[in-house]
Amino acid sequence: MNFWEKVTGSDLTREWKAFEARVETLPDDYRAAWEQIVAHLFPYGDFTGRNLMPILDSALGLLEVSAADGQSIREVLGDDIQGFCRALAGGAEARTYRDRWREQLNRNVTRKLSRLGG
Repeated sequence: MNFWEKVTGSDLTREWKAFEARVETLPDDYRAAWEQIVAHLFPYGDFTGRNLMPILDSALGLLEVSAADGQSIREVLGDDIQGFCRALAGGAEARTYRDRWREQLNRNVTRKLSRLGG
């Protein structure tokens, strides 16, 4: 990836289109599960989402292999897709963008208050 691709995000667009093409080959229930996986993983992404691309690629690979084996989506992911995504993102200690923003806000407020207090 060169500098221009990184700045414009064209590498991400190209990769996302490749994901979409792969998803089109999946059965309907797998496609619905993919949409849920994407929705539940996005909060764990950084500003660009680059950190999620390898995770999404692996999750999609799991769905492709499982569909080819004829497994049901429930056998593959279970009943808790959100929990599955949390585990993919790093488990219970995984931080979402809201957690990171909240920590940053708290640091900034603490710093400002300490300046006012003396």
